Amino acid sequence: MFYYLVDLSEQISVFNVFRYITFRTGGALITSAVIVFLFGPAIIRSLRVRQGKGQPIRADGPQTHFKKAGTPTMGGLMILSGIIVSSLLWANLGNVYVWCVLLVTLAFGTIGFYDDYQKVTKQSDRGFSGKARLAAEFLIAGIACWVIARAGQQPFSTSLTFPFFKDLIVNLGIMFVPFAAFIVVGAGNAVNLTDGLDGLATVPVMIAAASFAGIAYLSGNAVFADYLQIHFVPGTGELAVLLGAVIGAGLGFLWFNAPPAAIFMGDTGSLALGGLIGTVAVATKHEIVLGIIGGLFVLEALSVIIQVASFKLTGKRVFLMAPIHHHFEKLGWTESQVVIRFWIIAVILALIGLSTLKLR
Repeated sequence: MFYYLVDLSEQISVFNVFRYITFRTGGALITSAVIVFLFGPAIIRSLRVRQGKGQPIRADGPQTHFKKAGTPTMGGLMILSGIIVSSLLWANLGNVYVWCVLLVTLAFGTIGFYDDYQKVTKQSDRGFSGKARLAAEFLIAGIACWVIARAGQQPFSTSLTFPFFKDLIVNLGIMFVPFAAFIVVGAGNAVNLTDGLDGLATVPVMIAAASFAGIAYLSGNAVFADYLQIHFVPGTGELAVLLGAVIGAGLGFLWFNAPPAAIFMGDTGSLALGGLIGTVAVATKHEIVLGIIGGLFVLEALSVIIQVASFKLTGKRVFLMAPIHHHFEKLGWTESQVVIRFWIIAVILALIGLSTLKLR
Protein backbone atom coordinates (compact mmCIF):
# COMPACT_ATOMS: atom_id res chain seq x y z
CA MET A 1 0.00 0.00 0.00
CA PHE A 2 2.72 2.49 0.96
CA TYR A 3 4.56 1.58 -2.24
CA TYR A 4 1.97 3.49 -4.28
CA LEU A 5 2.89 6.71 -2.50
CA VAL A 6 5.78 6.76 -4.98
CA ASP A 7 3.25 8.09 -7.51
CA LEU A 8 3.10 11.29 -5.46
CA SER A 9 6.88 11.72 -5.35
CA GLU A 10 6.86 14.32 -8.12
CA GLN A 11 4.71 16.58 -5.96
CA ILE A 12 6.15 15.57 -2.58
CA SER A 13 9.74 14.38 -2.99
CA VAL A 14 9.90 12.66 0.40
CA PHE A 15 7.57 9.94 -0.91
CA ASN A 16 10.33 8.80 -3.25
CA VAL A 17 11.80 6.87 -0.33
CA PHE A 18 9.04 4.28 -0.71
CA ARG A 19 10.60 3.31 -4.03
CA TYR A 20 13.48 1.59 -2.26
CA ILE A 21 13.13 -2.05 -1.28
CA THR A 22 15.62 -1.66 1.56
CA PHE A 23 13.54 1.09 3.18
CA ARG A 24 10.31 -0.86 2.86
CA THR A 25 11.97 -4.03 4.17
CA GLY A 26 13.01 -2.15 7.31
CA GLY A 27 9.52 -0.69 7.62
CA ALA A 28 7.96 -4.14 7.28
CA LEU A 29 10.27 -5.55 9.94
CA ILE A 30 9.44 -2.84 12.46
CA THR A 31 5.72 -2.91 11.69
CA SER A 32 5.33 -6.67 12.09
CA ALA A 33 7.32 -6.64 15.33
CA VAL A 34 5.14 -3.85 16.76
CA ILE A 35 1.94 -5.65 15.75
CA VAL A 36 3.01 -8.87 17.53
CA PHE A 37 4.23 -6.96 20.60
CA LEU A 38 0.98 -4.97 20.88
CA PHE A 39 -1.57 -7.68 20.15
CA GLY A 40 0.37 -10.70 21.41
CA PRO A 41 -0.80 -10.55 25.06
CA ALA A 42 -4.47 -10.29 24.03
CA ILE A 43 -4.12 -13.22 21.60
CA ILE A 44 -2.41 -15.34 24.26
CA ARG A 45 -5.14 -14.59 26.81
CA SER A 46 -7.85 -15.45 24.30
CA LEU A 47 -6.20 -18.72 23.26
CA ARG A 48 -5.59 -19.72 26.88
CA VAL A 49 -9.28 -19.28 27.70
CA ARG A 50 -10.50 -21.05 24.57
CA GLN A 51 -8.06 -23.97 24.69
CA GLY A 52 -8.28 -24.84 28.36
CA LYS A 53 -5.70 -27.61 28.71
CA GLY A 54 -3.57 -26.16 25.90
CA GLN A 55 -1.36 -28.21 23.59
CA PRO A 56 -1.19 -31.93 24.41
CA ILE A 57 2.25 -33.16 25.51
CA ARG A 58 3.64 -36.38 24.00
CA ALA A 59 3.44 -39.16 26.55
CA ASP A 60 6.73 -40.68 25.31
CA GLY A 61 8.55 -37.35 25.31
CA PRO A 62 11.22 -36.07 27.70
CA GLN A 63 10.00 -35.79 31.29
CA THR A 64 10.90 -32.09 31.41
CA HIS A 65 8.16 -31.35 28.89
CA PHE A 66 5.31 -32.32 31.22
CA LYS A 67 5.74 -29.09 33.16
CA LYS A 68 4.68 -27.27 29.97
CA ALA A 69 1.20 -28.78 30.14
CA GLY A 70 -1.49 -26.13 29.82
CA THR A 71 0.54 -23.84 27.56
CA PRO A 72 -1.67 -22.64 24.68
CA THR A 73 -0.72 -23.29 21.08
CA MET A 74 -1.61 -21.65 17.72
CA GLY A 75 0.89 -18.86 18.41
CA GLY A 76 1.41 -18.82 14.67
CA LEU A 77 -1.69 -16.62 14.53
CA MET A 78 0.40 -13.86 16.10
CA ILE A 79 3.19 -14.35 13.57
CA LEU A 80 0.87 -14.54 10.57
CA SER A 81 -1.00 -11.43 11.66
CA GLY A 82 2.24 -9.48 11.76
CA ILE A 83 3.47 -10.85 8.43
CA ILE A 84 0.25 -10.40 6.47
CA VAL A 85 -0.63 -6.90 7.71
CA SER A 86 2.94 -5.67 7.38
CA SER A 87 3.33 -7.15 3.88
CA LEU A 88 0.09 -5.60 2.67
CA LEU A 89 1.26 -2.24 3.96
CA TRP A 90 4.83 -2.23 2.66
CA ALA A 91 5.09 -4.60 -0.33
CA ASN A 92 4.35 -3.86 -3.98
CA LEU A 93 0.97 -5.55 -4.35
CA GLY A 94 1.33 -5.58 -8.11
CA ASN A 95 4.12 -8.16 -7.85
CA VAL A 96 3.04 -11.72 -8.69
CA TYR A 97 5.74 -13.28 -6.51
CA VAL A 98 4.42 -11.44 -3.46
CA TRP A 99 0.97 -12.92 -3.94
CA CYS A 100 2.30 -16.43 -4.57
CA VAL A 101 4.25 -16.36 -1.32
CA LEU A 102 1.31 -14.90 0.62
CA LEU A 103 -1.01 -17.55 -0.88
CA VAL A 104 1.19 -20.39 0.30
CA THR A 105 1.75 -18.77 3.71
CA LEU A 106 -1.96 -18.27 4.40
CA ALA A 107 -3.02 -21.64 2.99
CA PHE A 108 -0.35 -23.59 4.88
CA GLY A 109 -1.20 -21.59 7.98
CA THR A 110 -4.85 -22.60 7.58
CA ILE A 111 -3.90 -26.27 7.28
CA GLY A 112 -1.71 -25.96 10.36
CA PHE A 113 -4.51 -24.18 12.24
CA TYR A 114 -6.92 -27.01 11.51
CA ASP A 115 -4.32 -29.54 12.65
CA ASP A 116 -3.75 -27.59 15.89
CA TYR A 117 -7.51 -27.31 16.39
CA GLN A 118 -7.88 -31.07 16.07
CA LYS A 119 -5.13 -31.70 18.59
CA VAL A 120 -6.51 -29.24 21.13
CA THR A 121 -10.14 -30.31 20.89
CA LYS A 122 -9.29 -34.03 20.97
CA GLN A 123 -6.43 -33.56 23.45
CA SER A 124 -4.22 -35.77 21.30
CA ASP A 125 -0.79 -35.18 19.76
CA ARG A 126 -2.20 -36.44 16.46
CA GLY A 127 -3.99 -34.05 14.12
CA PHE A 128 -6.02 -34.93 11.06
CA SER A 129 -5.08 -37.45 8.36
CA GLY A 130 -1.46 -37.12 7.23
CA LYS A 131 -2.35 -38.15 3.67
CA ALA A 132 -5.11 -35.56 3.41
CA ARG A 133 -2.83 -32.91 4.83
CA LEU A 134 -0.03 -33.68 2.37
CA ALA A 135 -2.47 -33.77 -0.54
CA ALA A 136 -3.74 -30.29 0.37
CA GLU A 137 -0.21 -28.98 0.76
CA PHE A 138 0.91 -30.34 -2.62
CA LEU A 139 -2.17 -28.90 -4.32
CA ILE A 140 -1.52 -25.42 -2.89
CA ALA A 141 2.22 -25.55 -3.55
CA GLY A 142 1.63 -26.87 -7.07
CA ILE A 143 -0.65 -23.96 -7.94
CA ALA A 144 1.82 -21.41 -6.55
CA CYS A 145 4.79 -22.99 -8.35
CA TRP A 146 2.87 -23.16 -11.63
CA VAL A 147 2.16 -19.43 -11.37
CA ILE A 148 5.82 -18.76 -10.56
CA ALA A 149 6.90 -20.77 -13.61
CA ARG A 150 4.46 -18.85 -15.81
CA ALA A 151 5.59 -15.49 -14.40
CA GLY A 152 9.23 -16.01 -15.39
CA GLN A 153 10.94 -16.29 -18.75
CA GLN A 154 11.06 -19.72 -20.38
CA PRO A 155 13.05 -21.94 -20.26
CA PHE A 156 14.84 -20.41 -17.26
CA SER A 157 11.66 -20.26 -15.16
CA THR A 158 11.36 -24.05 -15.25
CA SER A 159 15.06 -24.71 -14.76
CA LEU A 160 17.11 -25.81 -11.76
CA THR A 161 20.27 -23.87 -10.97
CA PHE A 162 23.21 -25.13 -8.94
CA PRO A 163 25.35 -23.31 -6.38
CA PHE A 164 29.07 -22.85 -7.14
CA PHE A 165 28.36 -23.27 -10.90
CA LYS A 166 27.24 -20.11 -12.72
CA ASP A 167 26.52 -21.84 -16.04
CA LEU A 168 25.09 -25.17 -14.86
CA ILE A 169 21.35 -25.06 -15.50
CA VAL A 170 19.04 -28.03 -16.00
CA ASN A 171 15.66 -27.41 -17.61
CA LEU A 172 13.12 -29.61 -15.81
CA GLY A 173 10.31 -28.71 -18.19
CA ILE A 174 6.94 -30.04 -17.05
CA MET A 175 8.63 -31.70 -14.06
CA PHE A 176 9.51 -28.32 -12.56
CA VAL A 177 6.11 -27.83 -10.92
CA PRO A 178 6.07 -31.16 -9.00
CA PHE A 179 9.75 -30.70 -8.10
CA ALA A 180 9.18 -27.15 -6.85
CA ALA A 181 6.03 -28.23 -4.98
CA PHE A 182 8.08 -30.92 -3.24
CA ILE A 183 10.57 -28.25 -2.14
CA VAL A 184 7.80 -26.07 -0.70
CA VAL A 185 5.99 -28.93 1.05
CA GLY A 186 9.27 -30.36 2.32
CA ALA A 187 10.33 -27.00 3.74
CA GLY A 188 6.97 -26.53 5.46
CA ASN A 189 7.04 -29.93 7.13
CA ALA A 190 10.75 -29.74 8.00
CA VAL A 191 10.19 -26.50 9.95
CA ASN A 192 7.12 -28.09 11.51
CA LEU A 193 9.22 -31.02 12.79
CA THR A 194 11.85 -28.63 14.16
CA ASP A 195 9.29 -26.76 16.27
CA GLY A 196 9.55 -28.94 19.36
CA LEU A 197 11.35 -26.76 21.91
CA ASP A 198 10.88 -23.16 23.04
CA GLY A 199 12.46 -20.91 20.42
CA LEU A 200 14.08 -23.80 18.53
CA ALA A 201 12.34 -23.14 15.21
CA THR A 202 11.78 -19.39 15.59
CA VAL A 203 15.40 -18.22 15.44
CA PRO A 204 16.54 -20.54 12.59
CA VAL A 205 13.51 -19.37 10.59
CA MET A 206 14.58 -15.76 11.19
CA ILE A 207 18.14 -16.62 10.14
CA ALA A 208 16.86 -18.29 6.95
CA ALA A 209 14.55 -15.33 6.31
CA ALA A 210 17.42 -12.85 6.68
CA SER A 211 19.59 -14.95 4.35
CA PHE A 212 16.91 -15.21 1.67
CA ALA A 213 16.04 -11.53 2.04
CA GLY A 214 19.59 -10.84 0.87
CA ILE A 215 19.36 -13.45 -1.87
CA ALA A 216 16.01 -12.11 -3.10
CA TYR A 217 17.28 -8.54 -3.15
CA LEU A 218 20.44 -9.46 -5.04
CA SER A 219 18.71 -11.84 -7.46
CA GLY A 220 16.12 -9.20 -8.27
CA ASN A 221 18.72 -6.52 -8.99
CA ALA A 222 20.33 -6.76 -12.43
CA VAL A 223 23.49 -4.90 -11.42
CA PHE A 224 24.20 -6.94 -8.29
CA ALA A 225 23.23 -10.21 -9.96
CA ASP A 226 25.66 -9.52 -12.81
CA TYR A 227 28.46 -8.58 -10.40
CA LEU A 228 28.00 -11.73 -8.31
CA GLN A 229 27.38 -13.83 -11.43
CA ILE A 230 24.15 -15.19 -10.01
CA HIS A 231 20.97 -15.58 -12.03
CA PHE A 232 18.85 -12.46 -12.40
CA VAL A 233 15.16 -13.04 -11.64
CA PRO A 234 13.23 -9.80 -12.24
CA GLY A 235 10.68 -8.97 -9.53
CA THR A 236 11.99 -11.24 -6.80
CA GLY A 237 13.67 -8.37 -4.98
CA GLU A 238 10.24 -7.45 -3.61
CA LEU A 239 10.23 -10.67 -1.59
CA ALA A 240 12.82 -9.10 0.72
CA VAL A 241 9.97 -6.97 2.11
CA LEU A 242 7.97 -10.07 3.07
CA LEU A 243 11.03 -11.67 4.62
CA GLY A 244 11.65 -8.51 6.61
CA ALA A 245 8.13 -8.92 7.97
CA VAL A 246 8.99 -12.52 8.92
CA ILE A 247 12.03 -11.36 10.90
CA GLY A 248 10.02 -8.71 12.73
CA ALA A 249 7.18 -11.08 13.55
CA GLY A 250 9.72 -13.67 14.71
CA LEU A 251 11.33 -11.16 17.06
CA GLY A 252 7.96 -10.25 18.51
CA PHE A 253 6.93 -13.88 18.92
CA LEU A 254 10.24 -14.83 20.50
CA TRP A 255 9.51 -12.36 23.30
CA PHE A 256 6.56 -14.54 24.34
CA ASN A 257 8.04 -17.87 23.27
CA ALA A 258 11.28 -17.51 25.25
CA PRO A 259 11.59 -20.15 28.01
CA PRO A 260 9.34 -20.69 29.80
CA ALA A 261 7.10 -20.16 26.80
CA ALA A 262 3.81 -18.34 27.30
CA ILE A 263 2.61 -19.80 23.99
CA PHE A 264 3.70 -22.37 21.41
CA MET A 265 3.98 -21.61 17.69
CA GLY A 266 2.06 -24.72 16.72
CA ASP A 267 1.56 -26.06 13.21
CA THR A 268 -0.26 -22.82 12.42
CA GLY A 269 3.04 -20.97 12.42
CA SER A 270 5.70 -23.56 11.63
CA LEU A 271 3.99 -24.99 8.55
CA ALA A 272 3.26 -21.50 7.20
CA LEU A 273 6.79 -20.19 7.79
CA GLY A 274 8.40 -23.24 6.21
CA GLY A 275 6.14 -22.95 3.19
CA LEU A 276 6.98 -19.26 2.91
CA ILE A 277 10.73 -19.86 2.91
CA GLY A 278 10.38 -22.73 0.46
CA THR A 279 8.34 -20.64 -1.97
CA VAL A 280 10.89 -17.81 -1.85
CA ALA A 281 13.66 -20.32 -2.61
CA VAL A 282 11.73 -21.54 -5.66
CA ALA A 283 10.99 -18.02 -6.88
CA THR A 284 14.63 -16.90 -6.57
CA LYS A 285 15.94 -20.13 -8.19
CA HIS A 286 17.89 -21.07 -5.05
CA GLU A 287 16.18 -24.35 -4.22
CA ILE A 288 19.43 -26.23 -3.58
CA VAL A 289 20.86 -23.37 -1.50
CA LEU A 290 17.76 -23.73 0.69
CA GLY A 291 19.03 -27.18 1.60
CA ILE A 292 22.23 -25.56 2.89
CA ILE A 293 20.81 -22.51 4.65
CA GLY A 294 17.96 -24.60 6.03
CA GLY A 295 20.24 -27.54 6.75
CA LEU A 296 19.05 -27.69 10.35
CA PHE A 297 15.49 -28.27 9.15
CA VAL A 298 16.73 -30.91 6.71
CA LEU A 299 18.55 -32.67 9.55
CA GLU A 300 15.42 -32.70 11.68
CA ALA A 301 13.32 -34.13 8.85
CA LEU A 302 15.92 -36.75 7.93
CA SER A 303 16.11 -37.93 11.54
CA VAL A 304 12.39 -38.71 11.47
CA ILE A 305 12.61 -40.45 8.09
CA ILE A 306 15.59 -42.55 9.23
CA GLN A 307 13.91 -43.41 12.52
CA VAL A 308 10.68 -44.55 10.88
CA ALA A 309 12.42 -46.48 8.09
CA SER A 310 14.78 -48.21 10.50
CA PHE A 311 11.99 -49.25 12.85
CA LYS A 312 9.82 -50.61 10.04
CA LEU A 313 12.67 -52.49 8.37
CA THR A 314 14.60 -53.78 11.37
CA GLY A 315 12.42 -53.13 14.39
CA LYS A 316 15.23 -51.00 15.88
CA ARG A 317 15.51 -47.26 16.41
CA VAL A 318 18.57 -45.28 15.35
CA PHE A 319 17.84 -42.37 17.70
CA LEU A 320 16.64 -42.42 21.27
CA MET A 321 13.78 -40.28 20.04
CA ALA A 322 12.98 -38.36 16.85
CA PRO A 323 13.11 -35.59 15.74
CA ILE A 324 16.78 -35.36 16.60
CA HIS A 325 16.48 -32.50 19.11
CA HIS A 326 14.64 -34.94 21.39
CA HIS A 327 17.49 -37.43 20.95
CA PHE A 328 19.91 -34.96 22.50
CA GLU A 329 17.47 -34.25 25.32
CA LYS A 330 17.37 -37.98 26.04
CA LEU A 331 21.19 -37.94 26.12
CA GLY A 332 21.04 -35.44 28.97
CA TRP A 333 21.34 -32.08 27.23
CA THR A 334 19.16 -29.40 28.80
CA GLU A 335 16.56 -27.73 26.62
CA SER A 336 18.53 -24.48 26.53
CA GLN A 337 21.69 -26.34 25.48
CA VAL A 338 19.89 -28.00 22.58
CA VAL A 339 18.23 -24.78 21.45
CA ILE A 340 21.30 -22.53 21.60
CA ARG A 341 23.61 -25.11 19.99
CA PHE A 342 21.12 -25.66 17.20
CA TRP A 343 20.94 -21.89 16.70
CA ILE A 344 24.72 -21.85 16.30
CA ILE A 345 24.48 -24.60 13.69
CA ALA A 346 21.81 -22.60 11.85
CA VAL A 347 24.08 -19.53 11.73
CA ILE A 348 27.02 -21.55 10.39
CA LEU A 349 24.89 -23.19 7.71
CA ALA A 350 23.46 -19.81 6.69
CA LEU A 351 26.96 -18.40 6.25
CA ILE A 352 27.94 -21.39 4.13
CA GLY A 353 24.80 -20.96 2.04
CA LEU A 354 25.42 -17.26 1.51
CA SER A 355 29.01 -17.97 0.46
CA THR A 356 27.61 -19.69 -2.63
CA LEU A 357 26.65 -16.26 -3.96
CA LYS A 358 30.29 -15.42 -4.56
CA LEU A 359 32.03 -18.77 -4.90
CA ARG A 360 31.29 -19.53 -8.53
